[in-house]
Amino acid sequence: MPRPWTLLDSVATPEGLLELRRRGERDFMISIAGRVLMTSMITRSELTLAERGCGAIAHVRAPRVLLGGLGLGFTLRAALDALPSQARVVVAELNPRVVEWCQGPASGAASAAALDPRVEFVAGDVTEEVRRVAENPGLPRYDAILWDLYVGPGDAPAAERDPLYGKTSVRRAFAALSPRGVFGVWGESPTPTFETRLKKTGFTTELVRTKGGGLHHLVFLGTRPLS
Repeated sequence: MPRPWTLLDSVATPEGLLELRRRGERDFMISIAGRVLMTSMITRSELTLAERGCGAIAHVRAPRVLLGGLGLGFTLRAALDALPSQARVVVAELNPRVVEWCQGPASGAASAAALDPRVEFVAGDVTEEVRRVAENPGLPRYDAILWDLYVGPGDAPAAERDPLYGKTSVRRAFAALSPRGVFGVWGESPTPTFETRLKKTGFTTELVRTKGGGLHHLVFLGTRPLS
């Protein structure tokens, strides 16, 4: 008989109750309004996002990486493992309670990634940090911008105006990147219109599919050219 999940903490959000649960000592789950957002048992696509995104900037001695969304910290852990000691990783997380979870009761899920001294947390929407850098030429660019959000790009009629994946957002990501910088986005399924927006903006694109059993999520990768 499966072991039951134990509620460790919860916080009210505009989308519903955000909950952290644990099963045994090693299994963790975050849900919102009863919908499972992530678990420590299914992490393949998150790891692929970080490994491919950070692997593409291995030539940079002291890279700057922006990660949108913390979750249970698996994407952050994989990014840190792929980056040199001089790297700086800025994590934009909407809910400060999630940071507390990853630094406290759920820290063991991703080997205490949220406690790494290379990491800086920014409370808020990742698109605001991208906009801030994109619109201020005097600020340093990011070498990689990786979005691990719980809703990926979609093909809805209004998708081009989507605040996360629409035309304006993609253009700002392009402007906030250094030459040869990488924009990596977690997705639930192929989204041709999003790939088209990446290409029209100037990115060289690649669609990376995860392998193995279970859910087959994927990663959109866009690389900014040298010029």
